[in-house]
Amino acid sequence: MTIIKSFIKSVDAIINNPTTLEYPEKREMIEDNYRGIHKLDMKTCISCSACERICPNQTITMVDTETDRGTKKMPLVNLERCLFCALCEEVCPPKCLILTKSYDYERYDRRDYALRPEDME
Repeated sequence: MTIIKSFIKSVDAIINNPTTLEYPEKREMIEDNYRGIHKLDMKTCISCSACERICPNQTITMVDTETDRGTKKMPLVNLERCLFCALCEEVCPPKCLILTKSYDYERYDRRDYALRPEDME
């Protein structure tokens, strides 16, 4: 009798209460304070390097980037090292570097975790 009850409970749980989501069609609800992948507005970046200096894990390095106004130093973010502490977002004077709610972190090559400024637009 106990085996039958356990089996019925298991079948009921499988049918009525799925434990996983059909990602990417269905996405998990994200809290307001969630910190995800970085986004950079290259037009407002003033190349001040404040984000690079404040980063506790040395995640951000400034690299030469071609823009419509010539070459500028802009942040390159290595997601492998990032703590998602948002200090870079807080210290940015023009508020051009922000942390989004995006959580698509899967990559097939480790080198793809280094987001160039063009990749963060």
